[in-house]
Amino acid sequence: MKPFHTVAIAALLLSTPVLAAHSTKATKAIAAAIADPARPADDVKRDEARKPAAILEFAQVKPGDKAIDFIMGGGYFSRLLAKTVGPKGKVYAYQPAEFIGFRAQYGVDQKTVADAYANITPLNGSLAALAFPEPADVIFTAQNYHDLHLAAFPAGLAETVNAALFKALKPGGVLLIIDHAAVAGSGTKDSNALHRIDPATVRAEVEKAGFKFEAESPLLRNPDDPHTQLVFDPAIRGKTDQFIYRFRKPR
Repeated sequence: MKPFHTVAIAALLLSTPVLAAHSTKATKAIAAAIADPARPADDVKRDEARKPAAILEFAQVKPGDKAIDFIMGGGYFSRLLAKTVGPKGKVYAYQPAEFIGFRAQYGVDQKTVADAYANITPLNGSLAALAFPEPADVIFTAQNYHDLHLAAFPAGLAETVNAALFKALKPGGVLLIIDHAAVAGSGTKDSNALHRIDPATVRAEVEKAGFKFEAESPLLRNPDDPHTQLVFDPAIRGKTDQFIYRFRKPR
């Protein structure tokens, strides 16, 4: 993908001088975030598989943005977002109260990340009452959308959450979703057992909330994934077929 990506950026730089400067600034900020010596060694080891630089560019994150890391997990992307948006930006690292209730380590991880970055604000309210302090330029969620369909949660949670995310974004803002792909046509039936979801289902649910589908990136696609294994199975972990969708809130 690198040659195509480079050509695409070059074309943008040549055709739109104002956007070119902005794009170059953002690219440099992302590169600096990846190279941040404060990043945990375990995070750095995951970079080859997760391709964070290209993904953050695809998400159009830039210095000064207000960003939400929705369901932040261990904070891999929270750290990168914090360095990319810089001191004039802000990251709301959201860890659902329900997740912390499932596993206390999620709360520990959130505190560790928030304590390390002055521009990260931790949030841990309930998914059912999702709200954010100010409108965001970008909402980023990685490998967690399927969790909205876990058996432990009430039916209709995804619709409630998508409405809240739509409200949380500025007009023109980006919603970036990465998740593990399930078998086409399977809907949400594998969300609980395999932690996967049918990409078409995600798109339909998010568009229903008012978002406009803008683009898909093939960066994490893997046609060799049979889509029938638990994503934590050592045979497939780190190599699952993942879709990356960029949605935008209409202006």
